[in-house]
Amino acid sequence: MNTIKQYVQENKQRFIDELIELLKIPSVSADAAYSKDVIRTSEAVKISLEKAGCQFVEICETPGYPIVFGEHIIDENLPTVLVYGHYDVQPADPIELWTSPPFEPVIKTTDIHPEGAIFARGSCDDKGQMYMHVKAFEYMIANNNLPCNVKFMIEGEEEVGSKSLSWFVERNQEKLSCDVILISDTGMISNQQPSITTGLRGLSYVEVEVTGPNRDLHSGLYGGAVANPINVLAKMIASLHDENNHITIPGFYDNVEELSLEERAEMAKAPFNLDNYKKALDLNDIYGEKGYVTNERNSIRPTLDVNGIWGGYTGEGAKTVIASQAFAKISMRLVPNQDWEHITELFTKHFESIAPSGVTVKVKPHHGGQGYVTPIDSIGYKAANMAYTETFGVPAIPVRSGGSIPIVALFEKELKSKTILMGFGLDSDAIHSPNEHFGIFNYLKGIETIPLFYKYFVELSK
Repeated sequence: MNTIKQYVQENKQRFIDELIELLKIPSVSADAAYSKDVIRTSEAVKISLEKAGCQFVEICETPGYPIVFGEHIIDENLPTVLVYGHYDVQPADPIELWTSPPFEPVIKTTDIHPEGAIFARGSCDDKGQMYMHVKAFEYMIANNNLPCNVKFMIEGEEEVGSKSLSWFVERNQEKLSCDVILISDTGMISNQQPSITTGLRGLSYVEVEVTGPNRDLHSGLYGGAVANPINVLAKMIASLHDENNHITIPGFYDNVEELSLEERAEMAKAPFNLDNYKKALDLNDIYGEKGYVTNERNSIRPTLDVNGIWGGYTGEGAKTVIASQAFAKISMRLVPNQDWEHITELFTKHFESIAPSGVTVKVKPHHGGQGYVTPIDSIGYKAANMAYTETFGVPAIPVRSGGSIPIVALFEKELKSKTILMGFGLDSDAIHSPNEHFGIFNYLKGIETIPLFYKYFVELSK
C-alpha cells in the first residue's frame, strides 16, 4: 500500500492538470451570463467524484444552481464525515489588473511560492481547496484505507450568499446526517505554521440608493440649488464612523462578544509582523478601530465597509451633471452574538433617519449570515491538529478569521454537527482580487493532510 506522501508524489502532475482543467471553466455565480458554465462545473465535479471511487453521486436541483451530493458508506456503525465546498467563483473584475487571463490558469513562481502557484480565479477560493478533498478521498479508496463513511456536498452559490443551500439542507437532513463537517475554505498562517480557524464573522450585506431630482441636471444651472445625491451619499457614509472608527449605528454594539484579556493574549501568540503586513499592501500606516490591534480588528471586531459606490458620469472626459441617483454596496462583518437580520434592521432604520430633506433613500438587503465559534476541545479539532502536526511538524494554532462562511452556523442549527475549518490558503493568495493564486505546495500538502484527519477522527471517536 502506498503512503499518502508516495501517492501524492506519483500523481502530482495529474493532480495539478486536473485542477487546471476545472479552473478553466468560468463558474461565476453572480453573473447570469455564466450560468451554463456554472452548470458545466457542477457536472465536472460529479464526474471527478465518480472517478475518485464514490459509490453514489448525484446532481441535486435547487431553486438556484445545483448541489453535487456524493456518499461512500462502508459501515453504518462508523463515524461519517461530511465534506462541504463550493464550485462557483467570484467575478474576475477588474480584468485589466490581472497579469494573465483569469480563466487561463498558469503556474508562476513568487517569493512566497518558490515552487510555483496556480494563478486563476477560484484557484484558492474554493476550487483548489475543494478539489484537495476529492483527491484525498481518491487516495483512501485506491489504497483501501478509508476509515469511515464520507459524504460530499459541493454547492454553486457560495459567492452569492448560498441562497439555495438552506433550502436544500432543511429538506435533506437525513441524507446529510454526519458526525462532523469538514471544510477547506479558509487559510493558515504560513507554509511553516499551520492554523485552524475556530471563529468566523457573520455578515450583513446591503445596497443603498439615494434619489434626488427626477433626472440628471446641468450642474451649472442647478448646482447649489438642489441636493446632489452623490454628495449626500458620501456624507451619509462618512457619518457611519466616528473619529475613533467606531460604527455610529445605535444599538450596533449591544450584543458584541467582548473577549477577555487572557483570550486576546492567546490570540497574540500567532506570528505577525506589522512591517511585513504594511509592506505587502504598500501601506505607510495601518487604520482601524481605536483600542484594538490589527489582528483583532480583522477578526474579533465588527466592521462596516463600502464595497462599491457609483452614480453620475464616470466615462472618459467631462460631463457636468448632477446625478439623479447615487448607489453604494455596504457590508458589515459581524462577531458572535450579533444577529445579521437584526443588524440589517438597525442599519436600515439609521440610514433612512440620517437622510436630509431633498432626497429619498432606499435600503435593499442582499444576504447575510451568523458568526460562528468552534470549541478547541472537540474531537474534530483535536483530529485536525494531529493531522497538521504530522504533516507540518508543528502543532496548529487556533485563530479567528475575519471572513464569513454563513452556512457554518446553518449546519450546526440544522444538522447538529460541529464544523472543522482546515484551510490551506494564505492571506497573500489574493482571493476575490485580481491575480488570485494557490500554491502548489499548499494544494499538495492539503491532499497529504486530509486523510490523516479521517484517521485520527475515527481513532478519537472510539
